[in-house]
Amino acid sequence: MSTTTPAPTPVAAASVHAAIAAGERPPRPSAMSVCVTFGWRGMLKIKHVPEQLLDVTITPVLFLLMFTYLFGGAVAGSTDDYLQFILPGILVQSVLFTAVYSGVTLNTDMTKGVVDRFRTLPVWRPAPLVGAVLGDSVRFVLAGGIVVGLGFVLGFEADGGFSGVVAAIALTVAFAFGLSWVFTTVGLLLRSPNAVMNSGFMVLFPLVFLSNVFVETSTLPSALEAFVDVNPISHVVTAVRGLMEGDVAAGDLGLVLAEAAALTAVFAPLTARLYRR
Repeated sequence: MSTTTPAPTPVAAASVHAAIAAGERPPRPSAMSVCVTFGWRGMLKIKHVPEQLLDVTITPVLFLLMFTYLFGGAVAGSTDDYLQFILPGILVQSVLFTAVYSGVTLNTDMTKGVVDRFRTLPVWRPAPLVGAVLGDSVRFVLAGGIVVGLGFVLGFEADGGFSGVVAAIALTVAFAFGLSWVFTTVGLLLRSPNAVMNSGFMVLFPLVFLSNVFVETSTLPSALEAFVDVNPISHVVTAVRGLMEGDVAAGDLGLVLAEAAALTAVFAPLTARLYRR
């Protein structure tokens, strides 16, 4: 037995229309507020799944302790001297490794269909991308703070003072922000989060270990030294060491900031274009 729903009377339709149109349309959110909202979304994901912070909290500690106490005596003659040399490098390494997860997170949202939902929202189109990278910057700061805090516990001495340490973390985060756009591009090109993570670390590991993070470049063979000298990660480590020691060169700072700006200028629009498609 079939039943039919009676059509709404003109009075009922008018009442519904009046109820819907009673209030003014809310103003469209600004691009900045939308970016902050999506950044906060990233923080909430960490709140509900705190295991995501293992790479930010445990990995930097392991690297700093292992390299300082396993290789400090052999490389620098004492663990204390090696700590003064290696801590800025471990700071840069830890933050840049964390940047890989910008691409992993974006790829996860894409494979789960969340990105399709974001595209339907009446907001500034790149806001989910910018907000996600801004949220990841909080992870960068946390990773850097853990490395520096542990370093001070172990006996690290920053001749540049508190301002030098803060500036060193800020410079590292700025470069990682630019590098994150490289991995968001990769995250939109590859098909799975594991593929993004593997490819990201496959690129970063050689760049980190073929840099001045762990040893002085003067101890390397000439051909390898030439590569290390042009490696952008070496430039970041040199500037960070200078800030912590209080004798940074303006050219070193300008080079790192220019490289970070170049990465953002190239890969942020590319990521936005891939995201729209």
